[in-house]
Amino acid sequence: MGGKNRIWAALALMALAACDSAGGLGTSDGGGFAPAGRPLFEQSVDGLTVGHRLMAAGEYELALKAYLRAASEQGVNVDVLSAIGSANLALGRLGQAEEILRRATEADETFPPAWNNLGVVLMEKGHYGEASRVFKLAFALDSGQSAEIRDNLTKALAKLENPEYSEDETFRLVRRGRGFYQLLETPKDP
Repeated sequence: MGGKNRIWAALALMALAACDSAGGLGTSDGGGFAPAGRPLFEQSVDGLTVGHRLMAAGEYELALKAYLRAASEQGVNVDVLSAIGSANLALGRLGQAEEILRRATEADETFPPAWNNLGVVLMEKGHYGEASRVFKLAFALDSGQSAEIRDNLTKALAKLENPEYSEDETFRLVRRGRGFYQLLETPKDP
């Protein structure tokens, strides 16, 4: 069979399939399209969850991207703002982190993680007095339940009393739910 004959034979088979009442290319099911089937993933993982996992793994830039995705999916709320601010802090972007965390505390004045994380930024910037007040507020709002916030407050008060204090100056970021982020070293803004 020549090339033209093969094309005509294929077209004839397609025409026959279109006439088949059992399916084929027919439109007996209401449409001439392939069945929709089930999506591979019923639900994508929440951007905040992904970001939290990336923060724990030390992947701060990727975490920030995941948090921004969460903002586009669920809107800008206190959880998202606090997470974005924390990622910026971890990246050493202290000015951005402070601005965003202040927005988070304005969005929900009763959210301890945002206050705590703002306190960490203030400590990194050397604003020990304000940081101590912020940690006290976070501690009170948390009813003293978070060991991380209590430790941050203790270190901030020691630093306020003695600016030369340097015993384990690692401050901890906290988030809603279980877990915390520990900053081993935060670069300073240039």
